[in-house]
Amino acid sequence: MAYRKVCDTQTGPLVGEALHCSGELDLDWDLDKEDLQKPGPSMDGMQMQHVDCQLSGCSDPGPDPDPDLMDSIQPSVSVSPHGRFERLQEDPNYISHFTRAPGHKGQRRLQCSLLRYFLAGLGLFLLGLLIGWFTHTPTVKPPTLPAETSDLLEELLKGITADKINALQRSFSILSESTEEARARYLYRQWVEMGLTDVHLSNHTVLMSLPGSTPNTITDRSTHQCFLPNGIRCDQRGLSDLPKQQFSYAAYSAIGSLQGEVVDVQYAGLDDLRRVKYSLNLTSQIAAVKLGKAPLLYKLSLLSELGFAGVLLYVDPCDAPAGHRVSRQAFRVTLNPGGNPANDGMSKESAGSLTSMLVQPISAFLAKTILSSSSAAQGDSCIPIAMPPNTERKKITLTVGNQFFYKKIYNVVGYLKGKKNPDRYVLVGSRHDSGLGCSASAIMNQLIAALTEQTRRGWVPDRTTVFCSWGGSVLGNIGSYEWGKENSVVLQSSAVAYVSLNSPVRGTETLRATASPTLLQLTSDIQRRQLLSCIRGGNCPGPNVTSLQLPGDVSFFANQLAVPTMEFAFEQTKAEETTSFLSEAQFSAESPESLDPLFKFHETIAKMTAEAILRLVNDPVLPFYPLDIALDVQNKLKGNSAFIYNPSMKRWQLRFFTPGILSTSSLASVD
Repeated sequence: MAYRKVCDTQTGPLVGEALHCSGELDLDWDLDKEDLQKPGPSMDGMQMQHVDCQLSGCSDPGPDPDPDLMDSIQPSVSVSPHGRFERLQEDPNYISHFTRAPGHKGQRRLQCSLLRYFLAGLGLFLLGLLIGWFTHTPTVKPPTLPAETSDLLEELLKGITADKINALQRSFSILSESTEEARARYLYRQWVEMGLTDVHLSNHTVLMSLPGSTPNTITDRSTHQCFLPNGIRCDQRGLSDLPKQQFSYAAYSAIGSLQGEVVDVQYAGLDDLRRVKYSLNLTSQIAAVKLGKAPLLYKLSLLSELGFAGVLLYVDPCDAPAGHRVSRQAFRVTLNPGGNPANDGMSKESAGSLTSMLVQPISAFLAKTILSSSSAAQGDSCIPIAMPPNTERKKITLTVGNQFFYKKIYNVVGYLKGKKNPDRYVLVGSRHDSGLGCSASAIMNQLIAALTEQTRRGWVPDRTTVFCSWGGSVLGNIGSYEWGKENSVVLQSSAVAYVSLNSPVRGTETLRATASPTLLQLTSDIQRRQLLSCIRGGNCPGPNVTSLQLPGDVSFFANQLAVPTMEFAFEQTKAEETTSFLSEAQFSAESPESLDPLFKFHETIAKMTAEAILRLVNDPVLPFYPLDIALDVQNKLKGNSAFIYNPSMKRWQLRFFTPGILSTSSLASVD
């Protein structure tokens, strides 16, 4: 329906289709529905007339409307008591001059319809993509290994037993008195027989430093008593003592004879050297130095700068491992930081020595005698060796008679090729010199035998394993340095890790694992898993993993090539990291049979190393947590200083760190 307003109560013809009134009308809609539907009796006689609208001020009504149109409208007029309204019924001839805007409801319906069409189209598109993906994906599955990694590890560890390692060690120990060439050729034949198809035997001619025909001596000038390095008087030595005394020397030390006063500098730390520098004339004197707490080469560099001409080295019994008696034992050290000394531009005046000082290791018993010390072990307490205050310093004569000559050393290198990444290398290194080299070679041979057995059963590693047995290790890791320099370009870009078997069983007290920060998590996982089946019947130590720089042949790969390294070893000591440099002293090695009669410790090291090799050559991604590196750096900075090896200078340096800043200051000085 449509309604139009009729102005005023006068009747007359309606002009136009609408009236324009100037005044406001109060419209009431109080009529009931029935009143609106039933026309009143006055409707029949009512006529529409023209209204002048003078009272309301209406505008000119315009021309008269069409009579035919008016006749169609009149019968449907209803009147309200408060004003008259026209109700226009639906008429096909009626045309309204007012257009209504489309409603919000219609717009909403249109938008919803468009959204439905869009979602339906998108769903069909995604469904088509999925159907095409699955119908065109190849159904050929990637090749799988013959066995799962866990099953392969179990089979690998089953092939490693203490009896097998014992048999391999006995066969190799027969050659302990033979030349290095004989031992290297024996390993070459063994590796080929075990299944390594690519084995190389190489040699290098290097400058060697060995004991002279007569032992080195220390003579007390006040009493004219002559002592051998282990403390025995020269006139009391027997024929059996000669090999032991020849073992006690410092390789690449200067040779000759020196007279001077003995100065006690303890560990040759900065505080110790400042104390003696301002109270004594140190030129051409002889320093008595304890091993430990700092690298030996770093100590010697400081002593040389202060003017010392000779050095006596000893190990304080208070620093020695529990149960390890070093009081009357002499030892050997090397002053060679690594490689062939002849390649470093050695001057003719040096005659083969790497220092201008005379250096000689002595026993703790002889050091106590020379320093007039009253140190003694009392139960669990220990009094360190030290010269008492106000004690007259002894004058001695130090004689060093080492020999220098050129000799060949031999390396044995074998490859177990990988399939997916044959140009990625996992290095496993041991040594074949006498002493500790016997047990290291036995474990290495057992690992090769176990791994090649798995390859014969169908296993193929992803990466290449490089087995290395080094020569010249005791004189400064010469073999590993020379081979590493020859292959440095390849190793820097392609070496994954170096697993060390330098000294796998040097005690039975502590199982220690050492690894670079990037391999700490892997090393911890392996050690924790192996400790579950502890050889001590449940009384097992917890995981003990450190990130110290490893001694031995691994040093070149870690320090100069930045190859991640790891090692598992049994030790006799529970000493903290500050005394780890005691390993620089090479004592006469105990036979593997005396250290580990049942070879159970050797078996444990072999199994842990085998698992490490398997994980390194097979795992696509190795476990690594950046937090390990952050914690390791934090622990190293607790003391605000650290020893850093400088490859270019081939010396150890002490660097001081500013708290909170990971930068180093200049080399520490004793000034």
